[in-house]
Amino acid sequence: MARMPRSPTRKRAPKAATAPNTALPLAEPEAPAPTPPPEPEAPARNTVRRHRAPRAKRFVALAGNIGAGKTTAAKILSQTFGFELFDEPVIDNRFLKDYYANMGRWSFTLQLEFLIRRVEHHELIHSVKKSCVQDRTLYEDPEIFAKYLHGLGHMTNAELDLYFEYFQRLTRTIVHPDKVIYFDVPTVDVLLGRIRQRGREEEKGIEKGFLRGLNGYYATFPMVLQNKYGVDCLVMDVTNQDIRTGRGREEFLDRVSTFLA
Repeated sequence: MARMPRSPTRKRAPKAATAPNTALPLAEPEAPAPTPPPEPEAPARNTVRRHRAPRAKRFVALAGNIGAGKTTAAKILSQTFGFELFDEPVIDNRFLKDYYANMGRWSFTLQLEFLIRRVEHHELIHSVKKSCVQDRTLYEDPEIFAKYLHGLGHMTNAELDLYFEYFQRLTRTIVHPDKVIYFDVPTVDVLLGRIRQRGREEEKGIEKGFLRGLNGYYATFPMVLQNKYGVDCLVMDVTNQDIRTGRGREEFLDRVSTFLA
């Protein structure tokens, strides 16, 4: 039997489009972009990671007038680089108070006391394996303080000669510093202000004229260190620089790091 031909498939009519809803909800505002996490802070520039200690042992000494900031600087270098700290022997000095009360009587005695203590420091520094920092150099006593006190009439000619004899005998075999950092503060008002701020009882009577005279001797001290003792010296004017915090500390450590490298 012959098959009947299939009728063409009818296409369904498209459904009528739904009328747009005129009451569509308002579009939600786009969520704000996520805040990027804060970048990690860079390491402080006064840390050991930023200012690396010298690989070889170094003997560094601080020099400068009374109130220049040597003690603060020595402590910063000790904390930053891990140096062994040798403080200036003033806190427990048995003659310092009497010296400031009567320089004519005690200048020679005090200079001998400082000479002995600083030579002891040099001997200890020689035996210590790590790098060391000394608060005030051995050379400031003969080249500045002894000569200045003699010039003021507080030491006789015989006392000055005897002091230098002791100095020559006691320092024949000592180790010299590798580097000296000299803090220059030409303005005596700044020195006096720092002295008052730290408040050492025995220093209350220090006057501007005395500091000004010391500055006169300090003016040539870096050259004396280099030419007479063969010691490299970094001169830093810290009149307007606070090395304790912030940029002043960073700049100080930057210069010292370069100097000691």
